[in-house]
This record gives sequence, C-alpha cells and structure tokens, in this order.
Amino acid sequence: MTDGRATWARSYYRDTTGDELRSVLTLMGPGGRTVETRCTVESQDGPSDCEMPHRSSCGGPEECVAVAERAGGGGSPDRAAEGVPLLLRSGSDPVPSVAG
Repeated sequence: MTDGRATWARSYYRDTTGDELRSVLTLMGPGGRTVETRCTVESQDGPSDCEMPHRSSCGGPEECVAVAERAGGGGSPDRAAEGVPLLLRSGSDPVPSVAG
C-alpha cells in the first residue's frame, strides 16, 4: 500500500481454528531491499489484520511486491524445518506502469 511517500503491507485474516497462527509480512522493493514484520494471529471469530509500520516509499506500487505467509502450531513460516506446516502464502504483483 502507498500513501504519498509512505509504503507498507497489510494482510487481513480470520482464524477460527482455536489455535494460534504466526504471520510474516515481507515487503520487497528495488535493489533487493526487504522489510519484514512478524505478527501473532490470535484465534477469533471476527476479521483482524497484520500490518507493518509505514516507511519511506520504495518508489511506487509498480516497484514493490508484498508477501504474506501463515504457519500453524505456534511456529513461524521460516521454521518449516521444525515440522511447522506452512498454511498459506500469498503475494502481490507490481502494478503495471501506464504508458502515456
């Protein structure tokens, strides 16, 4: 998401499993720059979100890609080797430039 010169990532979820999930948001920009935020996803019936802090823009929406990953069992997506299942990985595509 962008707003003026700030860029950030946000993902919405609804977890009715009764188990805690872990979420990692990664925002990738030009030049291999990445920003990562980790959230604990509590089980609840209503929707909630995981949002990273707003930072100086990575240039524009056409230059950034965001990825959200969720893992179960109290682990985190980067701990798949510990037997924690990765439940969901979703990502954005850069917005194509409009030729003028």
